[in-house]
Amino acid sequence: MESTRRTVAQLVADRWGDHRPGLWFEDEVLTHHEVAAGAAARAALLADLLPPGAEPHLGVLLDNTPEYPLWLSAAALAGAAVAGINPTRRGPELARDILHTECRILVTERAHLPLLDGLHLPGVRILVTDTEEYTALVAPYTGAEPDPDGSTPSHQLLLYFTSGSTGAPKAAICSQGRLAAAGRALVDRFGVARDDVHYVCMPMFHGNAVIADWAPALVAGAGVALRRRFSASGFLDDVRAYGATYFTYVGRAVSYVLATEPRPDDHDNPLRTGFGTEAGAVDTAAFERRFGVRLVEGYGSSEGGAAIQRTPGTPPGAIGRAAPGDDLAVVDPETRKECPPAVFAEDGRLLNGTDAIGELVNRGPNPFEGYWRNPEADAARRHDGWYWTGDLFYRDTDGFLYFAGRTDDRLRVDSENLAAATIENILARYEGADAVAVYAVPDPVAGDQVMATIAGTFDPYGFTEFLFAQPDLGTKMTPRFVRVVPRMPVTATNKIQRAALRREGFRCPDPVWWRPPGKWAYRRLTAVDLATLVTEYRARGREELLTR
Repeated sequence: MESTRRTVAQLVADRWGDHRPGLWFEDEVLTHHEVAAGAAARAALLADLLPPGAEPHLGVLLDNTPEYPLWLSAAALAGAAVAGINPTRRGPELARDILHTECRILVTERAHLPLLDGLHLPGVRILVTDTEEYTALVAPYTGAEPDPDGSTPSHQLLLYFTSGSTGAPKAAICSQGRLAAAGRALVDRFGVARDDVHYVCMPMFHGNAVIADWAPALVAGAGVALRRRFSASGFLDDVRAYGATYFTYVGRAVSYVLATEPRPDDHDNPLRTGFGTEAGAVDTAAFERRFGVRLVEGYGSSEGGAAIQRTPGTPPGAIGRAAPGDDLAVVDPETRKECPPAVFAEDGRLLNGTDAIGELVNRGPNPFEGYWRNPEADAARRHDGWYWTGDLFYRDTDGFLYFAGRTDDRLRVDSENLAAATIENILARYEGADAVAVYAVPDPVAGDQVMATIAGTFDPYGFTEFLFAQPDLGTKMTPRFVRVVPRMPVTATNKIQRAALRREGFRCPDPVWWRPPGKWAYRRLTAVDLATLVTEYRARGREELLTR
């Protein structure tokens, strides 16, 4: 029953009177009590600022500063919801995220104010945290005490964006009850205790940092150490300075840490566990060898509809397998029948991909709570009584699951979900382009890279200047590879042959221009470049992905 489930508001109130250090940020330390008091003050302020009858939604456009968890906690106490606003979004796309989630208040900081220049945000009040005006606004409420009685487990708390093939990001809903339950599950799984310190270095507008890092710390009464923005070079120093015992990661973060200069004392650190996704088997093993820290890989749809946990004995390349009693299945989206098990060659190549690869579905109960104001997306996720992940998998005879791509035109770059249609609409402005197609090619380490095919004329220098001039081109959207064709390949119904473009990737007969890592200028992809790239994919165990 709902009355037996805990709310995030109750977890925040539990820390009232707890004078242990609870939140570290740079040179600042707050006790658990001070965090609860700060949350109570902001909750009282929020109650006065929200217009009557408005959706109790606020947007948070901040780096990982103490104000972020304070406003998450305040929203929980006030029965409000936080929309995490992604600072890599630009222009109209950024405004759309704020307005779509009906935010009447936007909490930001001076560093992000330039992102808001020129945006039309009717009815949105902007609070700038690192100003005297903000301090004066909060001051009258500093005597407030946390009152969790007005919140229930079903109260929405998070509206966090995940992209799909439609081009516009969808705001997935997470209630207080679901977030508290997720935190409790991770506390039990990893044995999180009151004296642990969780290092939050992934951006808090992303579900990973809030659900997998902040929430279990809140449940256990553990401490939280914040890093404004992820820094590979600062990772180990932070861990030692804060006494961090647990952290989460997504995508290439682990690879970036491994790329730093090794130290003789790398093993001398307090970390016990890292939990995340997409590090890959090679980097996971290398991290444990270098730092003596076990990384636990898993798969979970952002919306909460399906999850896979990696367990000891998981074969190389596999994500893990469904837990006993789970209703996960790999099915053919057309026939709704389960796909046959994968058949492998002696060298590990998949021999029956056409038959074995299908969409991962959850045929049982799941905690997916829908999208904000998006019934079409809800229906796409939940039909035939199942939850459809939108991700392709295959399963071996022992039940281990292997990720094989995405069913739509989503891309996942540096752990950011992007929509191909959004990037296509921007690149279509390039005057040399008669037609544009954007799609994912595998990243050699984790996730995807952006590749575009342009039909028409292409000037690498002019194209680079064009990209810099686009106000709504997010930092992760810039194509790594550009294939130039005289005419866009289309089907008999004039649809772009995206499957063929993805399959050929950058190993195609047409000229390909690329940006080497760390560079902005485009140059022709040479045979030497191609051989070097393939060697890198092979070393990471991801060469097979180039042909899927």
